[in-house]
Amino acid sequence: MKSNHTLDIREQGMTPQQAEGIPLRDATFGGGPDNGDHLRAAAMRAYSGHRSRRIDDDEIVQLLPMVRKIARRAVSYIKPPLSFEDLVSAGTVGLLKAARDFDSTHQAEFKTYAYIRIKGAVLDELRRASLLPSGVTRQIKTARDLCRQIAEQTGSAPSDDELAEKMGISVENVCGLFESARAQQFVSIDSLDQEEPALGNLLACADTPAPDSQLEKGELIEQLTHAMQELDERRLQIIILYYQQHLTMKQIAEVLEITESRVSQLHASALFSLSTKLEQWKDDG
Repeated sequence: MKSNHTLDIREQGMTPQQAEGIPLRDATFGGGPDNGDHLRAAAMRAYSGHRSRRIDDDEIVQLLPMVRKIARRAVSYIKPPLSFEDLVSAGTVGLLKAARDFDSTHQAEFKTYAYIRIKGAVLDELRRASLLPSGVTRQIKTARDLCRQIAEQTGSAPSDDELAEKMGISVENVCGLFESARAQQFVSIDSLDQEEPALGNLLACADTPAPDSQLEKGELIEQLTHAMQELDERRLQIIILYYQQHLTMKQIAEVLEITESRVSQLHASALFSLSTKLEQWKDDG
């Protein structure tokens, strides 16, 4: 059984090694005739050193552009009433919490830790804004099932017009479903989960061989490459320009000479097709 001495020391954030030499009765700063100020000072110095160094304001300010960069990356997934500035605000809160919680004893750079916290805060904000009515969720599932059936029958993903006809709704409504599905699935597209490769990361390296040690990821990339080849030329261009060339939606619109909103629609449609294909492959596997 652990002694009260060890438990009390850990409650103060100190290891037994750091507390070595502090008398048992003084370990909890609990008073007593021998509990001198010098012991309190020594214990607090050990406690402070164990926690972390303080992140100064300049370091925080230097990372503010990173907040906007991460938010800008997520702009495609925004749905009203969420705005770009809402994502910037969420990311800034994530940065401030990173500065508060950073522990330098973990041997990680603050910039790396901050990036994870900022992106996590942006993802959380998108999650909260991406809750869909049950009717829309059912329509998305219906669209996925139809995409699978048509792909199995024809060997290629259906066009927006085909899907709209099969569902008995307008092409505009189908595009709306794609947009909703993209917002709903942002977490799986640009995930922080290291156990499950994110679709965005796979798309970025879909034309490069994966290391043999990452067999499952290599198989996913192979399947994704096949799925990309089934996209029409315009959608494939958008996927390559966005994920591999890292162009923004606005830049892609200029390159392809179409509107930014049309780029967004085609991007959503392409992701819907690719994610459906990958889910089918996983289910069959």
